Amino acid sequence: MLKQQEMHKFETYSTSLCPECLKRIPMRIYEEEGVIYLEKICPEHNKFEDVYWGDAELFKWFYEGWYNSRYTGNGLEKPHTKTVNGCPFDCGICPQHKTSTILGIIDVTNRCNMACPVCFAYAGAANYVYEPSYEQIVDMIKLLRSNSPWACNSLQFSGGEPTIRNDLPDLVKEAKKAGIEHVEINTNGLRIAEDIDYFKKLLDAEASTLYLQFDGLRDEIYKKTRARTDLVPIKQKVIENARTLGFESIVLVVTLAKGVNDKDLGDIIQYAIKNHDVVRCVNIQPISMAGRARKEKMRKMRITIPDTIKLIEEQTNGAVSRWDWRPVNWPVPISKGMGVMRNRVYPEFTMHPMCGAATFLVIEKDGSYKPITKHVDVDKFAQIFWDVYYTGLKGKKTLAKVKLLKFLPMVKSKIVRGLLKDVITKGSYEALGKFMRRIVMIGIMHFQDVWNFDLDRVQKCAIHYVTPDMKIRSFCTYNSIHRNNVEKEFAIPIDEWTKKTGRKISEPA
Repeated sequence: MLKQQEMHKFETYSTSLCPECLKRIPMRIYEEEGVIYLEKICPEHNKFEDVYWGDAELFKWFYEGWYNSRYTGNGLEKPHTKTVNGCPFDCGICPQHKTSTILGIIDVTNRCNMACPVCFAYAGAANYVYEPSYEQIVDMIKLLRSNSPWACNSLQFSGGEPTIRNDLPDLVKEAKKAGIEHVEINTNGLRIAEDIDYFKKLLDAEASTLYLQFDGLRDEIYKKTRARTDLVPIKQKVIENARTLGFESIVLVVTLAKGVNDKDLGDIIQYAIKNHDVVRCVNIQPISMAGRARKEKMRKMRITIPDTIKLIEEQTNGAVSRWDWRPVNWPVPISKGMGVMRNRVYPEFTMHPMCGAATFLVIEKDGSYKPITKHVDVDKFAQIFWDVYYTGLKGKKTLAKVKLLKFLPMVKSKIVRGLLKDVITKGSYEALGKFMRRIVMIGIMHFQDVWNFDLDRVQKCAIHYVTPDMKIRSFCTYNSIHRNNVEKEFAIPIDEWTKKTGRKISEPA
């Protein structure tokens, strides 16, 4: 007779891609020995296996709690492309996509002042320069703002290295003028560290956040990930320059790789806590895989979201436990509840729960910290917002507001209670910013590659690239399928670019 736990092993089905021919093929997602695996068979290229999530217990908790119709979006009111070839080949965004753009990304160049071995978007490796014109970028910003019912108001300028463009501050101004409230710069920090005047120009243009590449605090890490050993003091200089200029919003972006920096997560979090006057968030991105491997080998190579969560639990001595995390779609009821109370549209984070996880660390005056789950019953908080939403739909907005405010006395921390009250009663970007300045967010986003590609996740993606062909594509689809074709359409050979500009591709222009 099967054991009880064996009888209730998780199994479901989705659709994926063959890593060889990129054709759509069925995918089985199943539990085995406490791990969630995927298995897919291509008629031409045989069987492929990979790790989907490294811990079945955490997977089932996320899946059972947040994978349901209440957390699924309706997509754009007016999709930009038609369904012809089916997902993921009609990206633009097509009618099959279920989530609006929460964060738009524009690659303003593929040029860079570094040559990182882990980079998927570097001109030196591609042997061409992809650099949309100023006018093209302005049009792409306008395209993001044309989305409905939610007009994207959060944008990241990325690359390559976006600070290699001298006109980047002016592009920030264009985004602001178009109505983008949050504009962040994805950067390795070199120019920000070396040229504080350029940094100031970005801030004068009202750049909101620096999305700073930060793989750890040891030179050995950067030797493997960035082929340099002098980057730790450069990262520190960025922090110091931010303090000098009174800038308070840096995200430390960690590319996580096994055997490289997986033992450094606790130190990185402690660094963020120590510098929380300028550091708002640590965003951990487990590295995407390439190449073919058997299940046993892939299990050793992959770091998935629950693997990362458990590493953090170990390296913080349990201060941040695995149960302090919630999936990226946890805020859906807050958006819906606030929307019905204030009669306006808020971004709805209707992503797939397996795309990411986050927690908030509340910093005390003595430098100690506790996850927000120690101050607030976050699940009850979310449930109250669901009640507010459904009550508001019935036209009983006064009752809905009373229900919401009754929760505040249950919040243990006075500081957190006051900040939450401002967010709830004001519902503004400024109130949210004030809240974020008293905490450090820890997030994990695991982007897909062709090996673990899941169309169910893709269709719920909220992070979208916008490109000069005036299309909007989900992050994982663009990087796995469309990037090379789009860039080549708008690129010029390196020698032609250098002849035209009189500069090397690594020089600002």
